[in-house]
Amino acid sequence: MLKPRQRLTEQNLAKTLKCSRGPIREAILRLQRDGLLETLPRRGTFIPDISAESIEVVFSMRGKLESLCVRYMRESMTPAKEQKLNSILAEMKAATGEENNERFLEADLLLHHTVWHFSEREQLERTLSNVMNARIFLIARTFSSRLPIRQRYRDHEKYLNIVLRTPLSRVEFAVERHFAELHERIFGGHSARQLIASL
Repeated sequence: MLKPRQRLTEQNLAKTLKCSRGPIREAILRLQRDGLLETLPRRGTFIPDISAESIEVVFSMRGKLESLCVRYMRESMTPAKEQKLNSILAEMKAATGEENNERFLEADLLLHHTVWHFSEREQLERTLSNVMNARIFLIARTFSSRLPIRQRYRDHEKYLNIVLRTPLSRVEFAVERHFAELHERIFGGHSARQLIASL
């Protein structure tokens, strides 16, 4: 198992995975792009560490940025957009009925990316994609998976109701408050540092 701050080499990975160095090099480049690996000149490639404080800041930023996306989306809302969001929630409900965490998490990711896209603000969507990179989503997934899948579905049902039904003048605040409450429930009154230590 690979650990934070561990140095990786193409040669060792190729030997361990019993493949040539070409696919390893491609995988490393992709993982670097997604923020899951970092390369330091003359030092090598490493699995980056992330501080507890960084996680808390990122989740706070996500609440603020996504609430802004929701406001912009609502300003240009159409029945087709609303139908798309409801269809993703239906997919989450089906995954909940099957207790299929992978299917649920894929729909979860799609729901939020769809909200970002429907804001029709390319710079905001790009910023959120950078803030909520693959590494942060893996951390969020680990923490949120501690909640029962039915609770996670109810949280998303509540979220979408806030997104679609809260008056436009209050929707930004309501979404940000929802994320703050969710953060509190996931972290359970503990700091991110305590939760990271418990993983």
